[in-house]
Amino acid sequence: MIKELVKKSRSVRRFHEECLITKEQLAELVDLGRLSPCGANKQYIKYVTICTPEKNEQVYRCVGWAGYYKDWDGPEKGERPAAYIILLRDKRIQSTLTVDEGIAAQSIFLGATDMGLGGCMMMNCDRKKLMEYLELDEDQFSISMVIALGVPKEQVVIEEIKEDNIIYWRDENEVHHVPKRSLEEVLIKQE
Repeated sequence: MIKELVKKSRSVRRFHEECLITKEQLAELVDLGRLSPCGANKQYIKYVTICTPEKNEQVYRCVGWAGYYKDWDGPEKGERPAAYIILLRDKRIQSTLTVDEGIAAQSIFLGATDMGLGGCMMMNCDRKKLMEYLELDEDQFSISMVIALGVPKEQVVIEEIKEDNIIYWRDENEVHHVPKRSLEEVLIKQE
């Protein structure tokens, strides 16, 4: 069951924007992040959830989409995320980025997939501009990442890497292909 959930949990960059996500759903996802393991049990990750069209537009303008798609600036109107979860680091508790943000984000991501949602974790964002939009104190908080969420509008297919090419791509039917290394390649030793 968990393997199918992980396989289904892909980065999605086009959504049915009209399908709304509630504050309650976002709180449930944040709760998954909160309950995730955290080094030294510091629990320094804080969250901001966004699910209104006006705020969504502000966040959208601050994030970078799909680095391998050089001629694509992100989803068009009608295909944009219905919500965002922004992970913050409380600098009073933890001054540097750690693996804990990724652990919390993955828990959120798997929970979203279980809800029938898709998402995209993005660390490419204009943090200064986003901090201003969110009216957050830069002395206290730092943005770790932004998770875009919505009902997926695109199909994502996992396939084996060919000729060591890791670049994801879209075909003529707008199917998003994600090359993955084989288990045999990544599992280098079993004793």
